[in-house]
Amino acid sequence: MKITFLGGGNMAAALIGGLVKQGFDAAGVQVVELTAEGRDKLAGQFGVRATDALDDQALACDVLVLAVKPQQLKAAVAPIAGRLSSQVVVSIAAGLRLADIGRWLGDYSKLVRAMPNTPALIGAGITGLFADASVDAAGRAAAEQVLSAVGSTVWVPAEAQIDGVTAISGSGPAYVFHFIECLQASGEAIGFDATTARKLAIDTVLGAAKLAAGSDESPGVLRERVTSKGGTTEAALKSFAADGFPAIVERAVKAAEARGLELGDQLGRD
Repeated sequence: MKITFLGGGNMAAALIGGLVKQGFDAAGVQVVELTAEGRDKLAGQFGVRATDALDDQALACDVLVLAVKPQQLKAAVAPIAGRLSSQVVVSIAAGLRLADIGRWLGDYSKLVRAMPNTPALIGAGITGLFADASVDAAGRAAAEQVLSAVGSTVWVPAEAQIDGVTAISGSGPAYVFHFIECLQASGEAIGFDATTARKLAIDTVLGAAKLAAGSDESPGVLRERVTSKGGTTEAALKSFAADGFPAIVERAVKAAEARGLELGDQLGRD
């Protein structure tokens, strides 16, 4: 399989690095990157071909990954509109819908929309994927191979759910960082120094996530097991409930999902 990346930023570099680490032949990877510094770095680090334009050699691929900023994608793909044949095109440009990308590519439909998240940069990401009906099983497998190089993957049955993926896992790392930030600040408020409070907060979240990931029990059951009647955890959870914490999280996720829909409308305009 040959893979070409349009855009050589952090996420593209993470995907390339993940593929190479898994044994994918670097000779089968090409990257289109506008800056000479970026091209030199990618070629030197991974041994891939780096070029400044989507030339015929770059287009001779099985998978084309669109990894440029959403606001730049229309202009970036304009030179190849009508030139694609059988490539599976995977977009990781947040917010952009397949109908708009396909139109910009000259009414091309063999498309997959993917939403990775920033932990992909350390190989611990989660990516939601949706494929157009024209993408066959082999095409879906190829797209999944690329994205699974930086973590786990889930397929959703409707493209609209990608906005939900964005709201939960795409934006989700920021929610977790904010929780850690608040937990650390609370630790400092009760007398810990910043270094100790930070370590307590980060390692608690890390350990709890690992425990949840390795358990067959639901997070609710795990929560109950930590919560003794009349104990300290119960006191804290009652405070969360009194402040409407579950509703706060749900409203936040729905706000992110709604904003994703708005951005799709805005970015998809001709």
